Amino acid sequence: MTYQVLHIGAGGFGERWCKAFLPANVIHGTIEVVGLVDIDASALEKGREHLGLKTEQCFISAEEAFRTVDADFCTIVIPPSLHESIVDLALARGMHILSEKPIADTIEGSVRIADKVKAAGRRMAVTMSHRFDQDKSTLRELVKAGTLGRVNTVSCRFAADSRAYDSWRRFRHEMAHPMLIEGAVHHLDIMADLAGAPCTSIFARSWKPEWAEYKGDTDVVVLMDFANGVHGVYEGSSAQSTGLNEWAFEYFRVEAAFGTAIVDHREVEVFHRDPKRSWQSSRHGKGQQVPLLAGKKWRNSLLIEQFCQWLGGGPAMATNVEDNLQSVAMVFSAIESTRLGQPVQVQEFLKSFRKGSN
Repeated sequence: MTYQVLHIGAGGFGERWCKAFLPANVIHGTIEVVGLVDIDASALEKGREHLGLKTEQCFISAEEAFRTVDADFCTIVIPPSLHESIVDLALARGMHILSEKPIADTIEGSVRIADKVKAAGRRMAVTMSHRFDQDKSTLRELVKAGTLGRVNTVSCRFAADSRAYDSWRRFRHEMAHPMLIEGAVHHLDIMADLAGAPCTSIFARSWKPEWAEYKGDTDVVVLMDFANGVHGVYEGSSAQSTGLNEWAFEYFRVEAAFGTAIVDHREVEVFHRDPKRSWQSSRHGKGQQVPLLAGKKWRNSLLIEQFCQWLGGGPAMATNVEDNLQSVAMVFSAIESTRLGQPVQVQEFLKSFRKGSN
């Protein structure tokens, strides 16, 4: 079945959707894009050209688009503070929803959206694209194969040189917590996936160095505990001096009972402990190189396909909106921890925002 899609957001990262992610699924007959929305006329025109749409299929007004266009689901690629208004329009028209991360720009908004979707009987998922990139997927399969034994710690380093104003899109430079809300949301999500259990406790510190042209904090260090006893350490910066581990080239390390697995700059390396030795010593770059998993689609292109499979009766997406509240809860628990200066119990924090919670 081919699903009809109304796409919201053609500028910025939305152009990548129009140019690459959506067409990859149009070609295979998975979707047909039947409408496009953006408040910027020039971005709208570029998106129209990428998707081969007619002028009458393109709208400056989201309200007009939802009144006019019949679609099975909408895709949302606009700033997080605007997500809820689009979700409301989609649910009023009975549409399912596939949205860019995070669910919303607040924990309250994220919970409201999840509750609204459930009440409407619709399906919504979030494109946690980095978890489904080729290198991170290879690491995940390596860890889940079990040959390294029980996971002990998961580490991540993200270090990007986006310190100059507007180098990471202007709205992020105006946010209170750009690194946590727009960056760490991906990385903490991947760490929880590698840990294999929900996060139970978070302790975070965030700050902004004087050279960072942001209103909010660009640097963060996070300690995490997971329900199965795994521990996590995260360091992130969008104002690092040299782009040591920028977007898509992050460093992840999983320490387990019988070995270590590493992703660095999209290369996967594994070290196995020799049980015949009382101790051993290794160094980065001297382990066993692991070939990346084969696949035709990754990241958002893959997630669009998975979403359509879910709509067609397949298994629920791993990033369905209810489960994805765990990723949002980690982010906003970390923000709360920076405010309080102490650890935050993640599950209790999330529960406090649910209707009927004690």
